[in-house]
Amino acid sequence: MEKHVAVVGSGNMGSCISKICALNARSSNEFCNEVRIWVHEELIGEEKLSDIINTRHENVKYLAGTRLPENAIAVTDLAELGSWADILIFVLPQQFLPRVLAGLKGHTRPGACAVSLIKGVFAGQEEEPMPRGLSLLTDLIRSNLGMECAVLMGANLAPEIAKEVYCEATLGCRDPIRAAELKRLFQTPYFRISIIENEFSVEICGALKSIVATGAGFCDALGFGDNTKAAVIRLGFMEILRYVQRFYGSAGVTKRTLMQSCGMGDIISSCYNTKDVKWAATHDGSGPLGMHDLVTTCYGGRNRKLGEAMVLTGKPLRQLEKEMLDGQRLQGPLIAAEVHRALQEEGQLQRFPLMVAVHLICSGQMKPQDFIEQLREHPEHM
Repeated sequence: MEKHVAVVGSGNMGSCISKICALNARSSNEFCNEVRIWVHEELIGEEKLSDIINTRHENVKYLAGTRLPENAIAVTDLAELGSWADILIFVLPQQFLPRVLAGLKGHTRPGACAVSLIKGVFAGQEEEPMPRGLSLLTDLIRSNLGMECAVLMGANLAPEIAKEVYCEATLGCRDPIRAAELKRLFQTPYFRISIIENEFSVEICGALKSIVATGAGFCDALGFGDNTKAAVIRLGFMEILRYVQRFYGSAGVTKRTLMQSCGMGDIISSCYNTKDVKWAATHDGSGPLGMHDLVTTCYGGRNRKLGEAMVLTGKPLRQLEKEMLDGQRLQGPLIAAEVHRALQEEGQLQRFPLMVAVHLICSGQMKPQDFIEQLREHPEHM
């Protein structure tokens, strides 16, 4: 029986994945020809975004200039979508996931599965402390919907995927039969998929790299060169490996995982500027290169961009989150805070100077100018 595929989220990456899935479904007897995209309805001028997608076959707000296949159909009824879909692909901002899961709960098909493309951890509500430990988003999906959830992560910037520029991603899925099925759904000549059975390892890489990217943003703002930034990225990679081995050794995370697109590849893409966008300390956020557009242009680099903006503007992190992310919490500082708490409890702060420094700077306990000083006596150099 043909599988029904639904993409939950219609931002730039959601639109990219919808295009890929719709094209693959159209040429396959394995998947239903119609691929549905859940759209959080909004007006573009006087037109509904869902109507624009279904008539013009283009997401004019989040992925302008990219034509979507005619079999990619925008819908707005979340419960109806859940009752229809066999494969639910989650591609939306982390802050909206709990609300979306509440809308899907009790409205899913028996035997349905999920795939998460969301990088980050569950941070609770703004007024609440972060849950104990790194609460992964796939755990939230599994507990709410009662279905298995695979993970697709990598060095994937939506504007480049939309242009069909070659890239790769890592699929974490413990069921080899389902993994092969999902690979057939996602893989194209320009979007190549590697499979790892350990879902956790793929997701934790996608979360921890946000800390390193924030530190890379500090480097850019302070005017350090490529040598320094390369050192920060390497030291960050080593701290990720050390942290995962110490706290999640039993989960089977290996160096092989960290060398995948979800690991080293994602760290690199998250830590560098895009080729055509420059941050200006005097920029006031207006016009075509406003703050919001800057983030949208390079979703994968937003931790780097806000790290840079913190130093250049001197504004508090929460204010920048409101200005640049519409209030969405930045993952790098959130995860750095939880990592710092775990390291402090274990008496391991001195072994992770980069992660510790990112937390202290983001929380206002250290001047950004002292960032590199914290790395001069790094354990990797002892």
